[in-house]
Parts: sequence; C-alpha cells; structure tokens
Amino acid sequence: MPGQDQITVIKLPQAFVLAVFCALILAVPVPVSAVTVSGLYSVEVPVSGSGPGDLAQGYADGLARVFVRISGTREVLAMDGVQALLADAESLLLSYQVLRGETGDSRLSMAFGAVGVNQALASIGAPVWGANRPLTLAWIAVEDRGVRRLIMGSAGSGSGNDDGGVWAEAFARAAQERGLPVALPPNEFSGNRELLSDIWGQFTGRVREASQGLEHDVLAMVRVSRSGGQWRAGWVFEGAKLNSSEESVTAATREALAEALVNRWAELYANRYAVAAGEVGDLPQVDIVLRGVTSVADYGKSSQVLEGLTPVVNVGASRVRGEQLTLRVAFSGELDQLREYIALDSRFVPAEGEPQGPSAPAQEVQNVTAGSAQAETAGPEVEPVPENQPDADKSKPSMFTYQPSPVDEEDAEQAFESLYQVLYYRWQPEPVIGNDSAR
Repeated sequence: MPGQDQITVIKLPQAFVLAVFCALILAVPVPVSAVTVSGLYSVEVPVSGSGPGDLAQGYADGLARVFVRISGTREVLAMDGVQALLADAESLLLSYQVLRGETGDSRLSMAFGAVGVNQALASIGAPVWGANRPLTLAWIAVEDRGVRRLIMGSAGSGSGNDDGGVWAEAFARAAQERGLPVALPPNEFSGNRELLSDIWGQFTGRVREASQGLEHDVLAMVRVSRSGGQWRAGWVFEGAKLNSSEESVTAATREALAEALVNRWAELYANRYAVAAGEVGDLPQVDIVLRGVTSVADYGKSSQVLEGLTPVVNVGASRVRGEQLTLRVAFSGELDQLREYIALDSRFVPAEGEPQGPSAPAQEVQNVTAGSAQAETAGPEVEPVPENQPDADKSKPSMFTYQPSPVDEEDAEQAFESLYQVLYYRWQPEPVIGNDSAR
C-alpha cells in the first residue's frame, strides 16, 4: 500500500450522478459564491491487468488526468519534467483499488495527495488551480434542423425527445472530467421562447433577471448550431472579470463539442485564478473560518489549540469580522490529516453543511459503476451494486461532487485564489466530555 490514508467508496446510481450536476441550479434565496470541488485528486482509468507494469501505467495515466484538472490546462503534459513525475506517480498515491467488471475488464481507482500533486506541479513551473472554483450557470440554446431548444438541468428535457438530455449529459461529463462546476437552468424555463431568443441573440438583460435566485458566480450564454458535419458553440460570459466578447469552438460530435467548450472554459478560469508555481511554497496553507469567537480569550485559546496539533506549523489571524475569525494555518502532510486532528477536539464544531472528515459523503463521493465490481487490491471493501439500481455508464464514472462554500461575496475572490478548500467551524469554548451531563 503506497500510503496510510484511505478513501471511502460509496455506491450511487447513475441517476444521482446527473442529479449532482443539476442540483446546484435548484432555487435558493440568493446566489452563493465559490463552490468547493471535492474529489479533484481522485480518478479511475482502465488497465490491462493487476501486474506491476499494468499498475504503473495506470498510475501514470491517472496522474496525467489529475495534472490537467489541477493545472487547468492540457499543455501541462508537454512541460519539461512532467514525464519524470508521471513515471514516479506511485509516490503521490494515497490509496488505490483494482476493480473488475462483469465482462472481465479492469479499472484502477486511485486517490492522489492534494499537497503532493500541487507541489509536484510547482516543481516543474506549472500553475496550480485550487479546489474553490467559480460556478458557471450555462444557458445553452441549441439549433438543429431548424428547431431551437434550451438545454435544461434534467435529462429528457427539450422538445418532446431526449436530445436535450443527450446534450445535458455531454456537458456534465465534460465538466466532471475537468473539475469545472457547471450548472444548467431548471425546467421552469423550458417553454420560455423570449428567453430562448435572447440567449440566441446573446442579450443579457432577461437572462440576468431569470438567473436571480439561481446559484452562480458566472453567467454563460451559449448558442450551438450545426452546419454540414460540424457543430459550433459560441458563447459570452458575464462575471468573474472574464472577457465578455464572444468566443467559439467547433467539433464533429456533441460529445466532442461539449469537451472542447469545457476545456476552453477551464483554461480561461485557470488563467484567472490559478496560482503561479513560485507562490505554492514548501508548506501548504489553509484558511480556517471560525465562528463564535467573541473575545480575545477565544482568539487566543483557539489559536493555541491549533498550534498544538501535530501537523500544524504555524497559525496567524488573517481577518476578523464580528464573531467570525479567519485563521491561516500552515501545515505539513495532507489536508485530510489536518482535518482528522481538528476533529479530535470537540471545541471545533464543523459548520452546518460542512463535511466532518475525509470519509464524509458530502466531501468526496466515489461512484464505482461496474455492475458487480470486486476490489482486487489494497483499499476499502467495495459493495456490489443492488440489482434494482439503474444501469451505470462504465466508461466514465463520476469521481467528485460539488458543494457550495458558505463564503460571502467579499471573501469569494480570496477563496478562488486559495489552493485548498476553506474549512468552517464553530468555536465551542468548553469542550464536550462524555455525555450531556458532563458538559
């Protein structure tokens, strides 16, 4: 086993995979800023077998895909020094499994260490794009054979057939591969012809109004058309200080077009938010937002507790706002190890909706989709998929989920430029010992 940490494998039906992609567009009172993408460092690739050579190739293939996600660009694979890193991919592993499907095919599921991957990229001068990423609300109008439709956030939407669902799934898969949070509008807008016309004409007023109450950081208006054997997608952005002039990509198939579009979006965002290699540093740093800090004594005690944790190197206050204190913590090892140490002290109560540890489903969901896959090598036990679950796509399982980060608009820009997800806790000055009577 190349590492001590383990990842939790949770079986989910394919319907849930698409639901995760669409869940972010459910109505909320106001848009939220920053979305933490969990599972960016987990990947699953096909392998020929479980021999040492097969595994070494699988490690390299998986790490290459992770490098693209984290750097934000496919050009990273052509950089000097990257091949040496890929050849030593096993050194960055936290855990792995070989999964066998019903037809005898094998897939290698693995998780790499975030800190190790980030520092490896920095060592060759590559940019590093963190886990807090802008959420794009994509309004996509497709014209095919003289018919226009708006692609919605539910499979099967459109004009009475599943073509809209095919497009939605194509964009979902492309976004999953690049770790890019993308949401589609809810079905309530499917029959709005005026809105469809404005999206096609790329008029922002009505689209901006319709987007109120839907989670997003950036609006994208996309028009897709087909001419001969080529699909074309042109889009304009609004938000995140991105270029608002139209750009476009072309491809021969729906899937290739979705991939080309998402790849371009990922590159644009990474150019805006990725950290230069020289800023990564030898020691990772994470922001911990601590609520309920009402006195200087609370500040001193909470800082002291953190400083006493084994992985922590130093602690410093970066912002105070009311009863909310933001601490910047430099640590050694991996972020999950730091979280495990913090979880041992009951004075740090995870904020509502925040995952409580590396194995929490909200933090990282790994969908193993082979119908009766069996774990062959190191890693947690894989449970078989119940027979009544929908058939899953074995070719491209979802390896991560999105979750809104509870930051306000003022903090969003700083969160986007952080390498690691912001951690949220409530400070409880008196530790909980034993049962309620011992408090």
